[in-house]
Amino acid sequence: MEHTHEIEQMCLVAKGAKNGPAPIPQEGRWTQVKEIKDISGLTHGVGWCAPQQGACKLTLNVKNGIIEEALVETLGCTGMTHSAAMAAEILPNKTILEALNSDLVCDAINVAMREIFLQIVYGRSQTAFSEGGLPIGAGLEDLGKGLRSVIATMYGTKVKGPRYLEMAEGFVREIGLDADNEIIGYKFVNLGVMMDHITKGMDANEALAKATGTYGRFAEAVKVINPRKG
Repeated sequence: MEHTHEIEQMCLVAKGAKNGPAPIPQEGRWTQVKEIKDISGLTHGVGWCAPQQGACKLTLNVKNGIIEEALVETLGCTGMTHSAAMAAEILPNKTILEALNSDLVCDAINVAMREIFLQIVYGRSQTAFSEGGLPIGAGLEDLGKGLRSVIATMYGTKVKGPRYLEMAEGFVREIGLDADNEIIGYKFVNLGVMMDHITKGMDANEALAKATGTYGRFAEAVKVINPRKG
């Protein structure tokens, strides 16, 4: 290692303090992180692209510095879905540092990776105080039955009012209105449940019927509309 002339002319002064890194909570333990392999935890990061037309929620389950599990959820940009597919292949088995320096193409996914890195190395993970952390596969629990992302899609205008398009329960097929034309409930189809029935051999029409439900006072509606056309 090269030193400047000024440094070479200086006398040696011993370093007294030998403070290690501040301990951070990880999977129910307080640990001093000195190397990448010292990092463990499951947590989420949210990122957005430069024009802010799309967003990504990234979930990583890291054990001993290695990404064992990655869940990539994107919203608002069709191209982002292809980047998410690539990220799901690239991220597992990388160290958290390798992942931070991987080009995931999509700005939103890259930003989510940055945010999740900051959380996990500073002891702010979701499993910071969970003894032993969470098993591999815990990321799928966020998706629930049918393994579909939980999203909400709503739309409204000044002249025509609100439209519910997608709720936590599923794809909204109909909106129920009362005598004042106010929403009092809706009919939905849980696409994950429907496809699960079809995969098991059930007739598509029967599967649709079994996966259809209502919320609120839909049965009392005096008027029912299709939120996409009505």
